[in-house]
Amino acid sequence: MLKKCSILIFCLLPISMCFGQEKIPLWTEEIQNHRETNETEIQNQGDILWIENVQEPSLEVYLPTKKNATGKAMVICPGGGYAGLAYDWEGTDVAKWLNSLGIAAFVLKYRLPTSKSIIVPEKAPLQDAQRAIRLVRYHAKKWNVDRNQIGIMGFSAGGHLASTLGTHYENDHILKPDPIDSISARPDFMVLIYPVITMKLLYTHQGSRKNLLGESPEQQLVDFYSNELHINKNTPPTFLIHATDDEAVPVENSLLFYQNLKKEGVYAEMHIYPKGGHGFALAIGKGHLQTWTARLSEWILSLD
Repeated sequence: MLKKCSILIFCLLPISMCFGQEKIPLWTEEIQNHRETNETEIQNQGDILWIENVQEPSLEVYLPTKKNATGKAMVICPGGGYAGLAYDWEGTDVAKWLNSLGIAAFVLKYRLPTSKSIIVPEKAPLQDAQRAIRLVRYHAKKWNVDRNQIGIMGFSAGGHLASTLGTHYENDHILKPDPIDSISARPDFMVLIYPVITMKLLYTHQGSRKNLLGESPEQQLVDFYSNELHINKNTPPTFLIHATDDEAVPVENSLLFYQNLKKEGVYAEMHIYPKGGHGFALAIGKGHLQTWTARLSEWILSLD
């Protein structure tokens, strides 16, 4: 019996190793904009995996087989109102779906501005997103990725982070750069799913604004993180999805962003669904809404 069990374990071991995913720290030396505290990361596994108080930001790597790989890659920013991360719902589940299209995927566990371990709260998420793109470019050969086909994808507040990177990729806050930090942080394309875009009171998501900028932010900060104001001709091609009946993040967030992309002549596509509310992720079992992933796959794979 023992011999049979040993053979079974031996046979299963390579399978588990094949399906296991690499997780790498964003910062191998000193974490930028970080101070030591007694705060610890919190993970709660209910219907979704919810993570708070991220202390060590990381990238979780999901790769398609080399035979299926297109060379395209996506860094995924889960949402959570800048208070937490819906890590599997808007992260690892999405990564697995992207792998089915031959796209390498990297789930970003980014620091949240509510953490007392961050020195300047609003800067940390952008620092982590910049570092994530640079890391994927740095390891592009190892991960069978084209350095010029690396996108950023974000849901809700993760969409705000993604659009912040797409409009502020040149705004560096790196105090002690290493060689990786000399690599471009500009994403080659953006995918924004029911994104928070503006920090202006009329259409913003109040929770995201408060968590990122504080109770009474200065107007300069509000303007800086209202990403619809910072689009130019060099903004990456963008794909947007939103539902008209989204009561958490008004559809005007996507409309404002798309309108200014159009003004600047940026290649963009937007799909507005009549129903869906907020936080539908892959929308599996949601009827017509579920087709958004098909529209995205067509768009991504058409990019040069």
